[in-house]
Amino acid sequence: MISAKHDHAMPGNALRVSFLMTSVILVIEVVAGLASHSLALLADAGHVVTDVIALGLAWFAVEQSKRPADIRHTYGYVRTGILVALANGVTLIAIAVAITYEAARRLAHPEDINALLVIISACVAISVNTFITIRLRGEGESLNVKAASLHVLGDLAASVGVVIAGVIVITTGWLYADPLISIAIALLVTWSAGRIVLDASNILLEGVPKGLDLVQVEASIRGAAGVVSVHNLHVWSLSSESIALSCHVIMEVVTMAESERTVRAIEQALRRQFGISHTTIQVELGNPATDDGHAAAERNYLHPPLAG
Repeated sequence: MISAKHDHAMPGNALRVSFLMTSVILVIEVVAGLASHSLALLADAGHVVTDVIALGLAWFAVEQSKRPADIRHTYGYVRTGILVALANGVTLIAIAVAITYEAARRLAHPEDINALLVIISACVAISVNTFITIRLRGEGESLNVKAASLHVLGDLAASVGVVIAGVIVITTGWLYADPLISIAIALLVTWSAGRIVLDASNILLEGVPKGLDLVQVEASIRGAAGVVSVHNLHVWSLSSESIALSCHVIMEVVTMAESERTVRAIEQALRRQFGISHTTIQVELGNPATDDGHAAAERNYLHPPLAG
């Protein structure tokens, strides 16, 4: 069996190697982009800058997430990666805007480029990014690692576009290919970054996790033996790998042991059906003959009902 410590170390090791290799790509593309006057290659290098930052911060976030809970952060530091993912997404969008602006300028005033140097540099980037993508694959469902992986995948696609631009310039002399490919890269970056920003924002706003139906969750709880009704139901993500739930359930008058068994059954069902790993369930006793459940909720708690 793989130990928990080793399991946490694997993403960190992969991100460290990816960070170092991507730094090498950055140096190559900046030097080659300046020497060849290629906006597409410099645009890709700008994307690689965010890759270096993304991978470095993702590596940092993995290390921070290992820190245990303390008196100030009772859930630990698992959301460090979400904050990093959000910062990466916003940075990528800013880079995409800068690329688009420069591409528009180049469309108005095309510049000659050293297409052969562009192709060679981009091919090196493709090789390294392919290796990094394979290395990061299978490192779990962490949004932090996904954000870093999207940076790398975006750069891989961008490098392919740079090669295409170089081939077009060599074979046809059509200089507009370079800025046009740059705009395509910017659109790709914006799409990838937008997904990360939305996912990270939903987690930080403690929204219902994507793909989880709250109505089905409530129905599952209501289906447990002895449960009359459910209220104050909240489901949110602690991180991209951990879903939490809290609720109050009104039960028929039962013994303490029966109540405990029902709670355990609900927890197991929620974990099995929805992957909810952290649950806080408060039991309230009521008489179904005289209490409809909602009255008990209003009597003890003033939380409004869920909006449809």
